[in-house]
Amino acid sequence: MKRCLLMLALAAGIAAPAGALEFRSVKETGVALYEAPSLTARKLFVVSRYYPVEVLSTQKEWARVRDASGGIAWIPGAALSTQRMLLVTAERAEVRDSAAAGAPLRFVLTRDAVVEMQEEPRAGWVRVRHRDGSSGFARIVDLWGL
Repeated sequence: MKRCLLMLALAAGIAAPAGALEFRSVKETGVALYEAPSLTARKLFVVSRYYPVEVLSTQKEWARVRDASGGIAWIPGAALSTQRMLLVTAERAEVRDSAAAGAPLRFVLTRDAVVEMQEEPRAGWVRVRHRDGSSGFARIVDLWGL
């Protein structure tokens, strides 16, 4: 029955549910995000290196992306990296020695800090690495880009 409904939905032009989310990060500092997939389109804003974005779709050499605020824009596909970076969305994100609230505190991150994802999230925690080389476990509810 479900298969028949899916076939009917596809035939009617209704999109099927999306697959897994695709997150990327910006390769270099000073990359502009555009209103449309063209270098002549209006520039909306400029992002810095390692800034994470969610790829919504691609069109030739462009990617339509969403940022942590929910804003949608276009970016040249060549400006994106597969390196998984995460943005701190909480006022304060504690990074601990292990994936437990009672584990020793390693360091604290403030809102808008960016860290590299080291391992896939498990049980509400993700292993992250700061650009200074420090690493530990942060709660996924404090981060965006997962």
